[in-house]
Amino acid sequence: MTLRELPSGKVEVGARDFPTNRGGLCQKGWTSAELLDHPDRLRTPLINGEPATWDEAYALIVSKIVDIQSSHGRDAVAVFGGGGLTNEKCYQLGKFARAALRTRNIDYNGRFCMSSAAAAGNRSFGIDRGLPFPMADISTADTLLVVGANVAETMPPFARYLTEQRQDGGVQIVVDPRATATARAGTLHLQPTPGTDLALALGLLHIVIAEGLVDQSYVDARTTGWDQVRASASAYWPARVEQITGVPVSDLEFTARSLARGRSIILTARGAEQHSKGVDTVTAFINLALALGLPGRPGSGYGCLTGQGNGQGGREHGQKSDQLPGYRKIDDPVAREHMAAIWGMDSGDIPGAGVSAYELLDTLGTSTKALLVFGSNPVVSAPNAGHVTQRLKSLDLLVVCDFVLSETAAIADVVLPVTQWAEEDGTMTNLEGRVLRRRALRRPPPGIGTDLAVIAELASRLGSGVRFDSEPHTVFEELRRATAGGVADYAGVTWERVDAEDGVFWPCPAVDRAGTPRLFESTFPTASGRANFVAVEHRPVAEEISIEFPLYLTTGRVLAQYQSGAQTRRILPGKVFVELHPDLGFAEGEMVRVISRRGSMDAPVRLSPTIRQDTIFAPFHYPGAGRANSLTVDALDPISRMPEFKVCAVRVERV
Repeated sequence: MTLRELPSGKVEVGARDFPTNRGGLCQKGWTSAELLDHPDRLRTPLINGEPATWDEAYALIVSKIVDIQSSHGRDAVAVFGGGGLTNEKCYQLGKFARAALRTRNIDYNGRFCMSSAAAAGNRSFGIDRGLPFPMADISTADTLLVVGANVAETMPPFARYLTEQRQDGGVQIVVDPRATATARAGTLHLQPTPGTDLALALGLLHIVIAEGLVDQSYVDARTTGWDQVRASASAYWPARVEQITGVPVSDLEFTARSLARGRSIILTARGAEQHSKGVDTVTAFINLALALGLPGRPGSGYGCLTGQGNGQGGREHGQKSDQLPGYRKIDDPVAREHMAAIWGMDSGDIPGAGVSAYELLDTLGTSTKALLVFGSNPVVSAPNAGHVTQRLKSLDLLVVCDFVLSETAAIADVVLPVTQWAEEDGTMTNLEGRVLRRRALRRPPPGIGTDLAVIAELASRLGSGVRFDSEPHTVFEELRRATAGGVADYAGVTWERVDAEDGVFWPCPAVDRAGTPRLFESTFPTASGRANFVAVEHRPVAEEISIEFPLYLTTGRVLAQYQSGAQTRRILPGKVFVELHPDLGFAEGEMVRVISRRGSMDAPVRLSPTIRQDTIFAPFHYPGAGRANSLTVDALDPISRMPEFKVCAVRVERV
């Protein structure tokens, strides 16, 4: 987008012909400047809901942290970040946890969003980058399989690539329990029972094998583990998969044959990931892509659609509990020595791996006594949110840095008001792995700080002995050194190059080398140089429907809202709803109560004859009585620790 500050001080948003969005903005983008001067904007620190000075707020935070760590150990203080933070903030936040607080307990809301695809990509390809090819490839594919993504509403500028692909004669197949705007526009809509995408992928692979559609030369030359995967797929013949998923055999066969024709791309998103078997589900689609010889082939491949604004960069620089910058593993002695040299500390003083986001939230008030939250609103966004809210309220200290009084900030002991996107410089990394610049347009209002300044000041007052800077360009230069030699290598990325080249693709190990828009053309970054087939098996969802709870609930997003809605609800007011099939016997607009084993939500009915009769849908952006995550289950994927947001058992009653 382009930005211009008007004489009145207001910010005008315009479109810029950039390679990824080609000048397109969605409703959220066009209205984003309205937030900058919104009357709900926080303009002073708050202590227990009352205005305070910055010095009072800092003094209270530091004294409480010191007391808690003295009494309960360093790990009693935790940090919770967000996938919307700039790369500089993500890096500094991870550094703050490990070098200033010396706590192992840091994680972030990206664990709720992209972690299953990240884990699957790492074990199959040796790397996690949302799209290992430029976004423009999507519009040139002969066949496009989109699994669990409603980009027409969640990523409208991206949806134009799907439109171009269809207009050019491409086949477009969408997998979703709902007939979303994206599904309705496609060539074919596969509408599986919630939680059965893994069986569907295995069934497609079975057909590919049975009909001789495997690219055997690619499999032999560029992969390992094929024999085990071929054997596991033999149990998923089409009739069995139709029985598990509800998808007709004819549609399965059409999909498999279309993918084997010419250039094909398989894309997965939250619908495939947000399950207690999300890693295996994504892996099954990667196995399908590898069997067809798609990754690394021009105009073909597998990719993951990243959800948050900096969802890719947010998971590269140290916010994850098991990770150091550059996508290094925190238990790798070489990685620890590298970071210790950058930070000026002993590698033995860098804490080990902590627990995942939900597991961390579940410890609040017990082993964890204090939590610092940056760029997240877990009261609305966490699974089993009623339980998480109680855990947050049980803390000795809850600190929230935010732009508005989110639902989490509203229960915090200390709230620090921070800058917004148009008031600070920095970089972000999009789903292609393209590092982008975000430029400050204006100075923030008086009395408002930046996240970097907050982190630096807290580190100084805690006497960490490790240097922290509040200037984003300086932090980015340190990030470049920190990521050098890592999987996500930014060493050759400079702000100047990003400006001149419309972004730089990582890995980019040196300033005299180009970035890497396409991965896997000749090799995979694994020990063998080959991609890894990984055998997986379908298994049931964590919570099956029953007589008491006879319906599946699936959650998701709507066009006007973003994530927990703390900002967008203030400028694009919307209303919570529950979408269900007319045959369930409820009337349009009727108020109902949806009940699970964990809680309930109240919302008016929106009838849809195209949703499955055994499934209801609710958007998760809303708080209070309409909070969908009061219902969701906290079952976790054993590898990614992703919660099962996409399916739980519920019943619907009239209010």
